[in-house]
Amino acid sequence: MTGPGDVPRWRQEGAGGDGHEGVSDDTPIIGMAPVQEDYDDPGAPPRIDPEELAGLQEDDGSAARVRRVQPLEDEPSKLVARYLFPTERFRGEWRRHIIHLAVPLAVGVAATFVLGWLSGFLARQGGMGALTALCVLAWIAVMGYVGWRVADWHFDRFILTNKRVMVVNGIVTRNVAMMPLGRVTDMKYEQSPLGRILNYGTFVLESAGQDQALREVPHLPNPNELYLRVVEEMYEPAAVEARLGGVEDEDEEEVLGDA
Repeated sequence: MTGPGDVPRWRQEGAGGDGHEGVSDDTPIIGMAPVQEDYDDPGAPPRIDPEELAGLQEDDGSAARVRRVQPLEDEPSKLVARYLFPTERFRGEWRRHIIHLAVPLAVGVAATFVLGWLSGFLARQGGMGALTALCVLAWIAVMGYVGWRVADWHFDRFILTNKRVMVVNGIVTRNVAMMPLGRVTDMKYEQSPLGRILNYGTFVLESAGQDQALREVPHLPNPNELYLRVVEEMYEPAAVEARLGGVEDEDEEEVLGDA
């Protein structure tokens, strides 16, 4: 017990003998609320309101799942860069899903098995060298077709910028189709059961014009992510610029800090 004029023990231990030295007005007192200036310190941990924290949790108390956006490519590829004008902001490019090559790859595998079986069969018959050579030439032609389709898939790109969506394809004859984002009146993507399993879908774009150079784009990967990218670019372009600008600022600060 202490009297009205006594100094508490915790003040005496830090006082250095007289009970007052070493103690300032800024010293926090047990049981009192912390000073507001502590939360204004940039190095202090951020304050989270309990109601906001509850909104980020599921009913069972676990953390809610937050959609994470895949990182954007920094620069377009050489194939795409030639079709972008200087004031256009690149948002990403995507190849079609590998399912796009399902038919040609299946044809190539089937042709290889058929050639193997025919080669064995003709070898047992004897004297069928000319027919065997003809089968080999047919197999080479089929594999040439498969290689052509694979190369065409490699150069086929779906492109998104802050102004338009584009599809570039073709090897010998190059096709470039585009639709301004401002003219897109309706957009959807469709996923078959196999598409949901393998994560690909078909995009359907509608515009106000009658003739549409770009309407249906099948076999695009990550359709939900791509759909959100396009919608955000259409309705919240300022948010995209702010997010990407923040990333660029952080990168510049890291470079200056390392220097």
